[in-house]
Amino acid sequence: MNRARPVAHHASLNRLAFSATLHCLTGCSIGEVAGMVIGTALGLGNWSTIALSVVLAFVFGYLLTILPLLRSGVVLRTAIRLAFASDTVSIIVMEIVDNAVVLAIPGAMDAGLGSPLFWGSLALSLLIAGAAAYPVVRWLIARNRGHAVVHQYHADAADGHSSHH
Repeated sequence: MNRARPVAHHASLNRLAFSATLHCLTGCSIGEVAGMVIGTALGLGNWSTIALSVVLAFVFGYLLTILPLLRSGVVLRTAIRLAFASDTVSIIVMEIVDNAVVLAIPGAMDAGLGSPLFWGSLALSLLIAGAAAYPVVRWLIARNRGHAVVHQYHADAADGHSSHH
């Protein structure tokens, strides 16, 4: 367990958790929207569309963590390991909540790409998913888990220490 940079102050913990949640939500949103658009455009069934969206949410969620790590000098294997360690729980929470909300809104999965119901339900589901993930992300960071693992690498890179192998 890494205790080098503990997050003790509530305001800084809240800011870091909010930032990490937005980061994760961005990756999930890109994948979720892409999956829903592709699945709807191809006329896939609800479950196939959801499966595609979930896979893409994980891909983009991990990529948004891996790419900055690679740019800061972290080797690919370490960047992948860090992304899995830091993002998996928050992506799982977001995907469960996001898809449950979309499924709970009558007609949302059957609405076409030009429908306000499609886009409104997708936007609402992502906002609720982010709100649901925030306390989980905050709890993990407070225990030097989740995004706190990656934050150390970003802080080191900002300080000029970028050789993480």
